[in-house]
Amino acid sequence: MEQPCYKCGQAVEEGIPFCPHCSAPQIRVVITEPAPLAAAAADPATSSHSDILPAAPSVPALALPVRWSHAVAPCALAALVSLLLMFLGLNVLVALVSAGFLAVIFYRQRQRGIAIRAGSGARLGALSGLFYFGVLSLLGTLAASLPDVRTKIRGQIIENAQKWAASRPGDPQVQAALDQLKTPQGLIMILIIAAVVLFVLSLALGALGGALGGSFFGRHDKS
Repeated sequence: MEQPCYKCGQAVEEGIPFCPHCSAPQIRVVITEPAPLAAAAADPATSSHSDILPAAPSVPALALPVRWSHAVAPCALAALVSLLLMFLGLNVLVALVSAGFLAVIFYRQRQRGIAIRAGSGARLGALSGLFYFGVLSLLGTLAASLPDVRTKIRGQIIENAQKWAASRPGDPQVQAALDQLKTPQGLIMILIIAAVVLFVLSLALGALGGALGGSFFGRHDKS
């Protein structure tokens, strides 16, 4: 069977590797198109992107370090909300725990797609507890600057101390502590001790609430 030479056009017997007229090679390579792509090209109306492209994998939440520049506003807001709840009647210890938990919620809303674990939540909660302590101390200082409020606070502290001393009658050390408390220096010392205790509780309970929030939402992000 003869076929024309692709170069000179003369008839050449099939199977001969070179043209006897122009010496051009007669080897032909036939490339077949893959069946799925050929079918898709032949009928584009019935083809879809899902038949050709792989399904996009789901993107999990990323556990990234806390961005403290972005954590200030959520933690401060959590502290203010918890203080408001305390003034509405919520126990101060519960309010501190809720401040840490709310800090995780507000931070997640601000930084979507970032997972919060228990450790990061504890740090957020401690920061919110620090804000809580600062605002509460500022309000207490402003209130104590008023003479009537200062007299009321002093009377309340001495009254509670007298009840405590009455439960231990005959103890000279208790009576000496009560006498010292009635002096201006003793009252200042009590206020300093109370401020230190409140500071420690603010950090500890805020961190606890943040750790609880991070642990709770961490399990939610993994699911």
